[in-house]
Amino acid sequence: MARLIDVSHQIVAGMTTYPGLPGPVIEDHLSFDDSQQSYALGTEFRIRRISMVGNTGTYLDTPAHRYRDGSDLADLPLEKVAALPGRVVDAAGRGIGPEAFRGLDLAGRAVLIRTGWDRHWRTEAYGSPEHPFLTEEGAKALVEAGAALVGIDSVNIDDTSAGSGGARPSHSILLAAGVPVVEHLCLLDQLPEEGFQFFAVPVKIRGMGTMPVRAFALV
Repeated sequence: MARLIDVSHQIVAGMTTYPGLPGPVIEDHLSFDDSQQSYALGTEFRIRRISMVGNTGTYLDTPAHRYRDGSDLADLPLEKVAALPGRVVDAAGRGIGPEAFRGLDLAGRAVLIRTGWDRHWRTEAYGSPEHPFLTEEGAKALVEAGAALVGIDSVNIDDTSAGSGGARPSHSILLAAGVPVVEHLCLLDQLPEEGFQFFAVPVKIRGMGTMPVRAFALV
């Protein structure tokens, strides 16, 4: 029997996803108590609102995140983010290069890079510039291999250390090729290397380049 495995983080009010970005604010727009004024006795509703940046929790990047004329969430075909054949790639070390993908059939697949960095989630260590990342050469290799989507269980798919000079080659290369990027995945150790379908579907919002997703695998 098929199993569903959740590989996305829970979003909690005030939490830090990426150092320097504000945490989400979750509050009542209409409380249960206040709603009683509008409904019959014994009937009540609660409507909540959330204020957050798109880069919160486990989220997906579209080309509009990097490029002014790039396609955004509303342009995203479901075929790019749903029912994709998945492939988990174990990656050791800090900079993940093309050797990690050599000899693998990645065409049309969601390539999920498993580094184990998610063990630091909600700690100061998670945002450390020492986090694992995909190198420029690694990103080029994935595009050349025909990857449909690329995900990672680290704080950023690019090097964010001072030595990077602010360059973001992996984002630039993947998104220029129309390959969505999913960052801040978790629990990839619960997935097999292959033989599963991957889903990471965001809300269909015009004018947004990034958005949290409920990322999961059907195994």
